[in-house]
Amino acid sequence: MNIKLNSIGFDPDKKLVQFVNKKVEKLETFYEKIVGTEVFLSLSNSTTGANKVSKIKIDIPGDSLFAEKEAASFEEATDLVVEALRRQLKKHKEKERE
Repeated sequence: MNIKLNSIGFDPDKKLVQFVNKKVEKLETFYEKIVGTEVFLSLSNSTTGANKVSKIKIDIPGDSLFAEKEAASFEEATDLVVEALRRQLKKHKEKERE
């Protein structure tokens, strides 16, 4: 799977890049036809502590799936967005079977 990571307004450290790649690669266990993935990490202007935003777009044959989550850390936001995409992929796979 081709994973493209975009960080907006900051440079991610190596550990964060590895963490995001590892989490996104796990999505292939739920749907093996993933063509490509684009990850966007950014900081929001939120006044609360939850100002880290993770957005992921997955390209699959004939469609694209997208999810966005905000949390206190990029790791937590990535976990939440990957979980949301996992549910979307499962629903998509069930529709394909019907």
